[in-house]
Amino acid sequence: MKFETYHISSAIKRNLSNLGFKRPTDIQYKAIPSIMKGEDVLAIAQTGTGKTAAFAIPIIDKIHRAKSSKRSFGIHCIVMVPTRELAAQIGDVFATLSHHTKVKAFALFGGVEQDPQIKKLKNGIDVLIATPGRMFDLISQGAIDVKKVKILVLDEADQMLDKGFIKDIESVKRKLVQRHQTLFFSATINKEIKKLAFSQVKSSAIRIQISPDDPVSKNVSHGVIFVEMDDKRFFLRKFIQDNKDARIIVFVRTKVRAERVVKALERVGIKSLAIHGDKEQDERTAVLGQFKSGWAKILIATDVSARGIDIPDVDFVVNYDLPEKQENYVHRVGRTGRGTQKGQAISFCSTEEAPLLEEIQTFLTKPIETILVGKKEYSLIIEAKEEPETVQDLIRANEDWEKNKKKSRKNRKKKS
Repeated sequence: MKFETYHISSAIKRNLSNLGFKRPTDIQYKAIPSIMKGEDVLAIAQTGTGKTAAFAIPIIDKIHRAKSSKRSFGIHCIVMVPTRELAAQIGDVFATLSHHTKVKAFALFGGVEQDPQIKKLKNGIDVLIATPGRMFDLISQGAIDVKKVKILVLDEADQMLDKGFIKDIESVKRKLVQRHQTLFFSATINKEIKKLAFSQVKSSAIRIQISPDDPVSKNVSHGVIFVEMDDKRFFLRKFIQDNKDARIIVFVRTKVRAERVVKALERVGIKSLAIHGDKEQDERTAVLGQFKSGWAKILIATDVSARGIDIPDVDFVVNYDLPEKQENYVHRVGRTGRGTQKGQAISFCSTEEAPLLEEIQTFLTKPIETILVGKKEYSLIIEAKEEPETVQDLIRANEDWEKNKKKSRKNRKKKS
């Protein structure tokens, strides 16, 4: 079945065609008809399989058909998400798919000045994509009115519920005076979170699960290299040098580690960018823009970005550190192999990380292929010349981190 045969607006069909989308993915094929009928939906599908478009297409179509002009008379749909990057990403999808329709969508999140956001809200919008913190701030200030909301979407629902946002979700639902439709979308979900999810939808909700036995897209191949913790930077350098033209996202465990990896690569002439929670939102947005433009082909990220980066043609994801939560492995590697593209995920596993690898493999229900490195090759990789990291480098890195931390605190006070 092709999109052109769907009973959706011709403008949306044109937008899909311009994007090169001819046929729906599995999740889109199963979710769109139910959403258009007004049914509650709880959908679990692999990262990179088109989940956002699966709810954006029918929502845009429903609102477009219900409006007589481009003028907005109140928010019709709220999409709640756990991170700022994800809010921006979904906002871009809605903007692209609603082009030439009567639908206005707006992404709202913290870390930036709220006055321009309030002005945008006053001008009228139909779809609000928001993180809970900033949304509740503006609801309490009277800048957001939810009385006309008829659709509530929770994207990355597992993280929303796992982070304790259940009370926020229940609070929003209590404010919705109209009979509304609830849509849950996620790549992973465990039994405990599933119970919470079921408590928020009608008992008649449509339950969709794509490839439940394999949470990772079949477009992604996996490999693991056993590397001691102190040797990881040498292996990363070698991997990047062997794949000079590749676009690579490297995931690390902490903010400080992200900055140290950038410095280590800088010492051997490799340009990279870091994105993590200590950076101001405008810095994070700028970093993603530079990575998208190709200014730097290497992005060092913490898990704050694992679910919010939707950048085409990422060739590799490197797990420099294994994630402490196995679900995060799925979201990390989902940054590559998106749509119809192929991708590769390479993990560096140290001796102390072996239990984490075991948990990930159990979660995936299949082993990750081991990439063997002989003793001689291992020695050659770590013996390759590199300008050593001096005590001064470590002190400077720590001073930079402390400086950025103080700057972030000051900016947060200004914006609060």
